[in-house]
Parts: sequence; structure tokens; C-alpha cells
Amino acid sequence: MSRDEQLKERWELVVEKLSNQFADGDPLDLDAIIYLIGIQELGQLGKNFKKDQKLDLMHIAICKLLVPYGYYELDFVDPDGWPHYKALETLPHLKAGEQSILMKEAIVNYFLETEFID
Repeated sequence: MSRDEQLKERWELVVEKLSNQFADGDPLDLDAIIYLIGIQELGQLGKNFKKDQKLDLMHIAICKLLVPYGYYELDFVDPDGWPHYKALETLPHLKAGEQSILMKEAIVNYFLETEFID
């Protein structure tokens, strides 16, 4: 199986499992999954977040997902429990489709690492 086929299969598995768990089976999109990862990384499940906090959660997730690629590292966690990352390297300029593939690959790797999928 090619790397692309394996990524596609694993991505579909992630979407299916998360959609069943959090959206009654309605397929979650990439942004929704990034948001869920942000909540997971913050560790404040069941809390209601304001619009700006939701964007911050997505930022946390993106930073966390790109740590293994060398773009970010955890800098500190503030007194409210919010992680803060510092940029190590400038992100490459990618087309929208390339960004999507990078994020899907990073999400699949995240859920492999957390043993949500295998």
C-alpha cells in the first residue's frame, strides 16, 4: 500500500471514530478535529469556550501537531493551564491542498501516538 493510500485510510478511520464519538456519526471536518485536539491538549473538557478562546484552542492544536515537524516547541503553560508554544522555524508556503495534507498527516500521527488508532 502506498503512503498516500495508508494516510487516506487512517484519516478516514480518525474521522469515523471522532464523528461517532462527538457528532452522532455526522462527519467532522478538518477544523472540527483540530478544535477537538485543542480541547484535548488544554485538558478542560466539558467547558464552554468563547469565540476567541475557540480560535486559541485551534492554535494550540496546530502548534502541538507541528511540534514533531520542528516548527514549534512548547514554551510554557500559563497559570490558567493554557499551553504556549514558540515558533522554531517559519512554516513553508504551501497551497491550500498541501496544507490540508500536512495537517491530516500530523493529525493521523497524533492519534497513532495517542493510540486512538493503530
